[in-house]
Amino acid sequence: MKSLFDDKYAEALAGSKLAMRVYTSRLLGRSDDLVLHGGGNTSVKIDDTLYVKGSGWDLSTIEEAGFSPVDLNALKEMATREYLSDTQMVKEQRAALRDQKAPNPSIEAILHAIIPFDFVDHTHADAVVTISNSPDGKEYIEEVYGDSVLIIDYVMPGFLLAKDIYERTRDIDWSKIEGIVLLNHGLFTFDDDAKKSYEKSIELVTKAEKFIYEAALLYPKCISADFKPALLDILKARVSQLRGCEVTLKIVDSINACSLSKSQNLESIVHNGNLTPEHVIRIKPFPAIIDKDANLGIDTFIDMYKAYFTANASQEHICLDLAPRYAIIKGVGAVVFGKDEKEAGVIEDIVEHTITAMLTAEMLGGWESLKPKDIFAMEYWELEQAKLAKSQS
Repeated sequence: MKSLFDDKYAEALAGSKLAMRVYTSRLLGRSDDLVLHGGGNTSVKIDDTLYVKGSGWDLSTIEEAGFSPVDLNALKEMATREYLSDTQMVKEQRAALRDQKAPNPSIEAILHAIIPFDFVDHTHADAVVTISNSPDGKEYIEEVYGDSVLIIDYVMPGFLLAKDIYERTRDIDWSKIEGIVLLNHGLFTFDDDAKKSYEKSIELVTKAEKFIYEAALLYPKCISADFKPALLDILKARVSQLRGCEVTLKIVDSINACSLSKSQNLESIVHNGNLTPEHVIRIKPFPAIIDKDANLGIDTFIDMYKAYFTANASQEHICLDLAPRYAIIKGVGAVVFGKDEKEAGVIEDIVEHTITAMLTAEMLGGWESLKPKDIFAMEYWELEQAKLAKSQS
């Protein structure tokens, strides 16, 4: 991965830390291999204020207005609490805004606050997460980076993650680490200089890419069978019925999609978690698997999703719709389902990256992401459930 930083362009921004923050955030956002569709977050500290990416903004197009100005000391104090629910955390972060017209701060705002550098960059870099999403992922990450990064086992994003890192780093010498690798989640880099923080991300991701290139075999070439129109019609009709709206179906006929569809371990691979936790909101915890009978494949997905919900839910949880967001058609490839063309395109991008990561991890020993209980915690996050309960009342 190459740095896109333009020194000449940056010279004109040197007088504004926030403008520089916008610039390097957009550089990160330009690479789908670093962040996808609203993923990742960045921040800058200016005096006693943390400017952190706001909810609803995308790094590729973010502007100064997309950064929420939050009282830095208030965020640091939150990290000292024994416990803080995400609902209360969001409420207190909102109250700590310097400008009440600003968007809600990222749920990672507390973590950004306790990292003692002006610029903090958080990405969901495919290469880093792919390596960690394998049985020996932690050992591979240690092999790639040695002592240059702090490695954190998966913790639910939000207060719990911030608290965990706060406790682990009380006595750490921050000058001796280049970043933090969150297993099954992503990467943090930081520096008092925007360019250095950005290029640390590029350097660490490049090391992961080189490891994959040297350790993994090339993907096999694959020629898919035909996507049968009758089968696609049944899938579209069933998914539309389950979701309660007419869906847009898009075909994913890439070599990687074809290769995964022909894998002997297909069922076990796709049920071993997503590329990053946040993706479950877009594509659910697993796809439908379709062989010759489209209806049977959808019915099987419904039964498996109900079992997943029952195994992990408590009384206060409200089950989401039972419509798959994508399907793997054995021996052929994949299809995605969106409520419109835009959502279908987003899901297609995420599925393509996920499939590539799955194949790569299989070559590193197997695809093994998060456990169902951790995926469920993200899919049924209390703030999203509150919105659903309100809409049904």
